Amino acid sequence: MPNSAVSTNAFADLRPSLPPLPFLAAPGYAATDAWVAALQAAMPDERIVPFSALSPADQAAVTVAIVANPDPAELAACPNLVWLHSVWAGVERLLAEMQDSQVHIVRLIDPRLAATMAEAVLAWVLYLHRDMPRYLQQQKEQRWQSQVYRRAAQRKIGLLGLGALGEAAARSLQQAGFPVLGWSRTQKHLDGVDCYSGEAGLAAMLAQTDILVCLLPLTAATTGLINAQRLAMLPAGASLINFARGPIVVEQDLRTALDATHLQHAVLDVFAVEPLPPDSWQWTHPAVTVLPHCSAPTDKESAAQIVAGNVKRYREQGLLPAGVNRQQAY
Repeated sequence: MPNSAVSTNAFADLRPSLPPLPFLAAPGYAATDAWVAALQAAMPDERIVPFSALSPADQAAVTVAIVANPDPAELAACPNLVWLHSVWAGVERLLAEMQDSQVHIVRLIDPRLAATMAEAVLAWVLYLHRDMPRYLQQQKEQRWQSQVYRRAAQRKIGLLGLGALGEAAARSLQQAGFPVLGWSRTQKHLDGVDCYSGEAGLAAMLAQTDILVCLLPLTAATTGLINAQRLAMLPAGASLINFARGPIVVEQDLRTALDATHLQHAVLDVFAVEPLPPDSWQWTHPAVTVLPHCSAPTDKESAAQIVAGNVKRYREQGLLPAGVNRQQAY
């Protein structure tokens, strides 16, 4: 590991001998070249290359890698890897594939990603709040009928997850005039948000929620969290937005709640299987809006700058960025 006493000028002298910095992605990933270009622009003193460009000697020299759902075999081909930086906020797949590895895993924490997610949460909350699914159906039926308007202050939004994404979403919703409730694994305190935690807190929040927005990470504890029992805790006529991970919601339980009209509508951006198979019920269900995992795409430019800062601190000072808590899985 680099010595913290190395000066910036000394670091400059070492640049030609630095090992390459590979970008590893899933086989056939279409954006590899775009990511390499963005990362190279942010780190002109590094040599950013796809895994395919590494020689056997390069693979042995690599200590840092940048990844986007990489092939585990490629990671295993770098025996001296110390840490890797994911360009995604979610790392559940990495953790599952690297559970026997001691490599330090860093996930992306990007304020721009949080702002993009907050924008999406507000947009689709408004979509539900202003009865847009119902008006779309009325258009198909050529039916001219206005629906009763409710003020934003009369509709409570419940956020599952109060991390960086949840906090940004809460602020956006508050500015639009919605009362915001929030639930997290451990108790949080956010200005103007009624915060809950624990099993009893979840039940209390769900009972008041008109639109439930899921922003939780996928962990062993959150898998299947939104099941029939918890959907039944929502008031009749409530709606669901899932911008987190598909397996957090039990899909058959959701279908049952929608078919029974206990839930009015579901906006789903994530699914247990992606891309969503053509024969999946969600495509044609009249109370479901299907999105192609597009609610908060990573911004390559801002992500590359964050990765560059972390790599620079490691190269110059030997400082590892804060890593994923493997027990919490985020």
